[in-house]
Amino acid sequence: MSEHFGGVSHPHQPGWFDLVSVLLEGMVANAGQEEAEAFLQNRGEALAARYPLPEAHSVQDLEREINLQLARFNWGFVQLQPQNNALLLQHHALPAGDNVQGAADWQSAFGAVLAGLYSGWLQGQGGSATVPVTLERNDGSTLHYRY
Repeated sequence: MSEHFGGVSHPHQPGWFDLVSVLLEGMVANAGQEEAEAFLQNRGEALAARYPLPEAHSVQDLEREINLQLARFNWGFVQLQPQNNALLLQHHALPAGDNVQGAADWQSAFGAVLAGLYSGWLQGQGGSATVPVTLERNDGSTLHYRY
């Protein structure tokens, strides 16, 4: 199976998205959407610990290192925009689901994983564990986070 995003092909091994999809469906059915998303965010943080980023000396360095890891996973890319008291993260080219699970449900679940992943990576750069990475908006093609 191969997904196509903005001129870039993202291959996926057959069966993996099906497995992920049935796991997500089971989590939501058994625990509910809110608890499933909290669990997925926690798993994203664990993934960040498994794939730590090298120390970044600038926002540009951080963006590059994050995108190198995201490319390794074929999970799209992020653009970072520093603000006075926040960091905005725009995640583009989100992998498509398996076309069985609804797009909004898939984006919500994968968005929770990404929130945890970004949170873990930012904490690894010296960020505070008490400052959450929150999904502010999903416009269907880009997930917008604030830290």
